[in-house]
Amino acid sequence: MAVIAATDNSAALAAQLSGTKTATATSSSTELSDRFLKLLVTQLKNQDPLNPMQNAELTTQLAQMSTVEGVNKLNDSMTGLLTQTRATQALQGASLIGRQVLAEGKLLNLGAAGAAGGVNLAGTADSLKIDILNASGGVVRSLDLGAQPAGLTRFAWDGQDAAGNALAQGAYGFKVSASAAGKSVETTAYSLAEALSVSLAANGLDVELTGLGNLGLDKIKQIF
Repeated sequence: MAVIAATDNSAALAAQLSGTKTATATSSSTELSDRFLKLLVTQLKNQDPLNPMQNAELTTQLAQMSTVEGVNKLNDSMTGLLTQTRATQALQGASLIGRQVLAEGKLLNLGAAGAAGGVNLAGTADSLKIDILNASGGVVRSLDLGAQPAGLTRFAWDGQDAAGNALAQGAYGFKVSASAAGKSVETTAYSLAEALSVSLAANGLDVELTGLGNLGLDKIKQIF
């Protein structure tokens, strides 16, 4: 897996990510066309003089060859397009490095200024509650956010426990509960983290985030 750190040499990065499979695909297409032509020529050389190949049959075989070449060229074009798209994704992803993002997770990084996170609600909630957890899983503070509309709701924690005591800086967890008319509302928790690096993965682009590890780009909700 290729890891891409922050760089200003965008052209070099694009060149590194593109063109790796183009030569192989072109070679395969050429070899297939050559084999088809050799087979057709051999067939013409060895045909029965008393029963030569009819014009219609020859035209059909030539049309088949043209179709095969057209499909191969289309495949080559798609391969090139996909390679270019991956290169573009990597360049765009590199701009994330050093930025703060909201990504799927249940981690709160408590610093001197407090901590922040987010919750996405699948529907309107009459009640939204955030329980902040210590390393042992115990609740140190509960935040009652009241009624909230569907969509993303951000929240902040001042770093104090339920008694108003300042807690040690570091990593905390949080648990979300939301309800409407006595029924649970589906939620997705988001953590505020810093993007450290990006890497090309089989299914797209992964972003390494502080405390959250590697997550797909689709797991990032907001960029700051």
